[in-house]
Amino acid sequence: MFISPAFAQAGEAAAPNPLIQMAPLIFIFVIFYFLLIRPQMTARKKHQEMVTNVRRGDTVVTAGGIIGKVTKVLEGDEVMVELADKFTVKVVKSTISDVRNKPEPAANDS
Repeated sequence: MFISPAFAQAGEAAAPNPLIQMAPLIFIFVIFYFLLIRPQMTARKKHQEMVTNVRRGDTVVTAGGIIGKVTKVLEGDEVMVELADKFTVKVVKSTISDVRNKPEPAANDS
């Protein structure tokens, strides 16, 4: 009496496939991996390699935008950077954002 005829006729509904339900989430993760995670890992690896290969005489740019010349590579993760004549500071290697090699002497074209 109180049961709707639609409920009575429906019977048992088929359960959706769990793999089909998870497919959009897997697809989104794959896109995130190739567009965000993987490029970030390669950039981090490249930066780490650049920082470990810093040597005396290189011109470096710190994360704060300070440009200086490496005068001494210290033990651990520090370098001495000369900002001006006889003005040196200790800098942590991980704060170096760019390493510019020694400037080449200008060629005399005349």
